[in-house]
Amino acid sequence: MVQQWIDKARVLVEALPYMRRFQGKILVIKSGGRAMNDAALRESFAVDVVLMKHIGLRPVIVHGGGPQIARELEARGIESRFVNGLRATSDAAMEVVAEVLGGELNRAIVERIAQALGPGGEAEGLRGDRDGILQVRRRSEALGRVGEVVAVNAAPIRAALEHGRIPVVAPLGADEAGLPHNVNADEAAGAIAQKLAAEKLILLTDVEGVRGAGQQTISQLGAEEAQRLIGEGVIEGGMIPKVTCCLAALRGGVQRAHIVDGRILHALLLEIFTDEGVGTLLLREDAAG
Repeated sequence: MVQQWIDKARVLVEALPYMRRFQGKILVIKSGGRAMNDAALRESFAVDVVLMKHIGLRPVIVHGGGPQIARELEARGIESRFVNGLRATSDAAMEVVAEVLGGELNRAIVERIAQALGPGGEAEGLRGDRDGILQVRRRSEALGRVGEVVAVNAAPIRAALEHGRIPVVAPLGADEAGLPHNVNADEAAGAIAQKLAAEKLILLTDVEGVRGAGQQTISQLGAEEAQRLIGEGVIEGGMIPKVTCCLAALRGGVQRAHIVDGRILHALLLEIFTDEGVGTLLLREDAAG
């Protein structure tokens, strides 16, 4: 029994330098994948975010919702079609995307975090289109209502943070005419992290992290090395846009970017507050680990 308490104390001691380093810093966290479907992982995520807030970090959540959108599209008889990994979004599909991302799913995350915060705690749901956060242009006619982020207005997010709330942003954007568009959640999170000059961008995924040539997970990766691995085909498939998103964020002023296995309970705390972590940390070439 005594050894168990000693082990717990060691965990706290290991976390202390990270708590000090990131005090008052903004962390932009993209949540999605299995973490949105599994009840234990949803609860774990909410607790992690709340703990961050209580020890002085300033988390900002950007959430995806691919599986939930797919289920609702199927229920309504609307085809799901992908072009280069992006969901083609017709006008009919856009109604579903907006309802799921900007409605039920956003509210559910806000309520879960607020419950974990306890009395007096509050999260604030924001829509990238209606709250004027994400300005976009249409990517292509083939993709329909899928937007590429061209500008970010961080004022609504900063206002929520200044009032002690945890912002929860649905990745929807508006074009020049005010028409809502579907936005890739990784891209939205990366653009928001740059605008906020965030300390960290964290992408929760359904894989262990970035894998090397021997398929081992790489715990830490410099920007130049990451670009080389993409060029050599070591980083491939769906990991390319995630790493590219992280590299763009680093170039845009974000200090550190993480690709984290969101299937692990308390993955956020393990990645941020332990020496080994549970994913891949990407660094600018001028940054220390």
